[in-house]
This record gives sequence, structure tokens and C-alpha cells, in this order.
Amino acid sequence: MPIKRMRTAPGVMEAILAEDPDTELTLHYIRTLIRTEAVPVLKVGKKKLVDVADVLAYLESSPALPSEPHASGEISRVPVR
Repeated sequence: MPIKRMRTAPGVMEAILAEDPDTELTLHYIRTLIRTEAVPVLKVGKKKLVDVADVLAYLESSPALPSEPHASGEISRVPVR
């Protein structure tokens, strides 16, 4: 069984940059994934650790584009609060 690569947000960013130096992902986005617990998070004291493989799997499973983009010139509905 391979050892999980548990990292903080900057560590995940470094791992992604090592695989794809031209990535458009940001540290802010990775921190948002961790804060919202979109990926499994292990809290150790004040640190929040995530497995790099879990983050990559989340990114691979996320839809890249909305299924039906709005037509040009079309007005979008805004939900009323």
C-alpha cells in the first residue's frame, strides 16, 4: 500500500506545479477546496492536510465547463433573496 502524500495547501500547489509548471490553478483555489472540505481533510493541530491524490482526483472529476453556456446577448435570471 503506497504512503499517502499528505500536504498543506502550499505543498499541494508545489506538487501540482511539479507535474504541470504552466498550470492556471491558484493557491487560493486549493485553499478554498480545503476550507469547504470538497476533498477529505485531516486536521492536525492548526494544520489542515489533504492527500495530493484526492485533490487531483477531485480536479479530474469536476466538469471543466458548464453543460449549457448562455447564448450571447441573453439575459440570465438572478435568484431573489
